[in-house]
Formats: sequence, structure tokens, C-alpha cells
Amino acid sequence: QVQLVESGGGLVQAGGSLRLSCAASGSTFSSYCMGWFRQAPGKEREWVAAISRSSFSRSYADSVKGRFTISRDNAKKTVYLQMNSLKPEDTAVYYCAADSRGYGLARGVSEYDYWGQGTQVTVSS
Repeated sequence: QVQLVESGGGLVQAGGSLRLSCAASGSTFSSYCMGWFRQAPGKEREWVAAISRSSFSRSYADSVKGRFTISRDNAKKTVYLQMNSLKPEDTAVYYCAADSRGYGLARGVSEYDYWGQGTQVTVSS
């Protein structure tokens, strides 16, 4: 098992930046593919980005491509989401998630086994 705790959310003006962190504890972090999701009020949880175990592969939703960067530090058991050029439509609760299969860059909520509690990101216009 793995426990995930997100941090780094907050209030930022449009065009600004935030870096989210997700610290893992428990099992072997490096054996999991990791993903970031977000959920805005009244909307379904949507996939944002994913990264492979070794960071060799990364994938992004079209809505964030070129603005967000996912990365991980296996020694620190942490995955990051650097968010630049933020827009009001990026406002949501952001969740990190772990995929125990250890391969592929999953995009579906049901493909991830472990979830953090979420961190709020609010972008003002």
C-alpha cells in the first residue's frame, strides 16, 4: 500500500504559477506509475497528467499541455506538478494517484489504486 498527501495548492492570479507536491509513504514508490487529476465543482474528476516509474514517459491532457509539467523524485518519494500560465478554468481540487500496475500511463480514474486527499487550486481572473 501507499499513502499520498498533496500540498502546494492556493490562490493565484491568472497567468501565475504553482507547484503541487505529492508525498508518498508506505510501499515502494518507484514501483508505481503516478498521475494527477482534478475536479471542479459540479464536474467529474478529470485526468491531468501521468508519469512512468522512471520518468521516461510522461503524458498530458490537451487542456494543460505546454503549461503543466509532471515530474517525480523517487529518492524523495514525491511527485510534482508544476503549473504555469494558470487560467481561471484550472480552478479545481487537484489529486495525485498511484497506479500499482506499474506500466502504461493510465488516464482513467478506475485505473488508479491509491489517492491523496486533494489540494485546492483557485485561479482568479
